[in-house]
Amino acid sequence: MDEESFKSGQVLLIDKPLEWTSFQVVNKLRWHIKQRFNLKKIKVGHAGTLDPLATGLLILCTGNETKNIDSYQAQIKEYTGIFTIGATTPSYDLETTIDKTFEISHITPSLIEETTKQFIGTIQQKPPIFSAIKQEGKRLYDLARKGETAEIKSREITIFEFEITKIEMPNLHFRVVCSKGTYIRSLAFDFGKALNSGAHLSVLRRTKIGEFSVENAFSVDSFIEKLSVE
Repeated sequence: MDEESFKSGQVLLIDKPLEWTSFQVVNKLRWHIKQRFNLKKIKVGHAGTLDPLATGLLILCTGNETKNIDSYQAQIKEYTGIFTIGATTPSYDLETTIDKTFEISHITPSLIEETTKQFIGTIQQKPPIFSAIKQEGKRLYDLARKGETAEIKSREITIFEFEITKIEMPNLHFRVVCSKGTYIRSLAFDFGKALNSGAHLSVLRRTKIGEFSVENAFSVDSFIEKLSVE
């Protein structure tokens, strides 16, 4: 971790904390790198946004390595988390409060297992209205927070692996391996509908991007500590 390596380009694996935006992580680490080496500027960018309510692997690129951000974003990703069934929210996660509740007494382990199979492969998925996608120059989440609606087109995504790893009704623990552009919040919402009920995402953690694993990532604090002693 020297000045020249940051300028020529490094790939930093960071475990994003809960409630931080991805940009907050970038800004925080950029500031510390600049302070450590007395730099006026240094390029730092992230390869794939995580929502504030998600934790896990965030790839940061510095210097010349920022040119490769798109290639990292395009890689297959793995997530774990919890779907809470029997209720939906407008944002499909806990950013907004529950708006509808549904019956869950008919949902059995076998029904859950069979339903996961419907989502494996190349499928059409509609992104949530509470997302950073731009439509006519405006972010969808800005429209959603104003109570405005927008016509959202479905996108083709690929779910390579999808399994429910533990059932603790009404919480379903899951693991998903998917392509770029997949919204796990939308998967939660669609999975609830397929169960003839409703669901929302209550916990999300990104565990892998391509061959990179969160097991090898720094926390924000540990990265700053390592930077200060190098």
